[in-house]
Amino acid sequence: MAKAPDPLDNHLLAALPEAERQRWWPQLEVIDMPLGQVLYESGRTLSHVYFPTNSIVSLLYVMENGASAEIAVVGNEGIVGISLFMGGESTPSRAVVQSAGRGFRLEAQCMKDEFNRAGPVLHLLLRYTQALITQMAQTAACNRHHSLDQQLCRWLLLSLDRLDGSELVMTQELIANMLGVRREGVTEGALKLQHAGLIRYARGRISVLDREGLERRTCECYGVVKTEYDRLLPPTAAS
Repeated sequence: MAKAPDPLDNHLLAALPEAERQRWWPQLEVIDMPLGQVLYESGRTLSHVYFPTNSIVSLLYVMENGASAEIAVVGNEGIVGISLFMGGESTPSRAVVQSAGRGFRLEAQCMKDEFNRAGPVLHLLLRYTQALITQMAQTAACNRHHSLDQQLCRWLLLSLDRLDGSELVMTQELIANMLGVRREGVTEGALKLQHAGLIRYARGRISVLDREGLERRTCECYGVVKTEYDRLLPPTAAS
C-alpha cells in the first residue's frame, strides 16, 4: 500500500513553527490528486487551499477561445490558492494536477484566519508568494524569448524539484496545453532530448536520465527561479 502522506512532506507546512503545526494539523484533510483534476477554475471563489506532497499542480491562464498556457508549477515546496489570503478570493488562472499524487487541503476560512493572525505564517506565505511571482514573470519571459527545447528543459527541471523521484507521468496533450504549443512540437522536443540521452519518454511517462545534461541545455530562467526560491524560503521550504 502507498504510504499515507505526512504534512511534513510539504516543505511549506514543514517550515511552520510548532505552535502553528498544533493548530493546523487537525484541520488538514488528506486528498487524492489524480492526473488532470481541476482544483479550481478561473474566476471561481476558492473554497480551499492545497498543499501537494508528491503531486504537481500547474497554474494555467485560459484564453476566451479555450487555449491555455502555463504560468507556474506548484509541488511539495508550496501552496495552491494564494489569491485566497492575498485578498482576491478568486483568480483568473486555472489549477490543474499535472502529475498525479496526493496532498492536503485546508478550508478557506481557516487559511484566512491563520493569515490574519500575522506573525510567522504571514511572513512565510508572503515570501513564498514573492517566489511564485518570480516564477510567473520568468515563465512569461522564457515563453517569449527562448526555444521550445529550452522551455521543455526548464519545465522538466522545475517539475523534478517538486518531486522526490525522477519520473513524471504526463500526456503529450497536457504538456502541450501547459507550454501553449502544438502536440507535434512537444513530440519533436521530447525526441530531441531522448536522442541526446537526457530523458526516456514512453506511454506518458518521462524518466529523467541525465539531470546535469538538462541543466546545461536549459536557459537561465530555471536558475533565476530556483535561486529566488532558495533565497526566500527556509531550507525545508525550498526546492
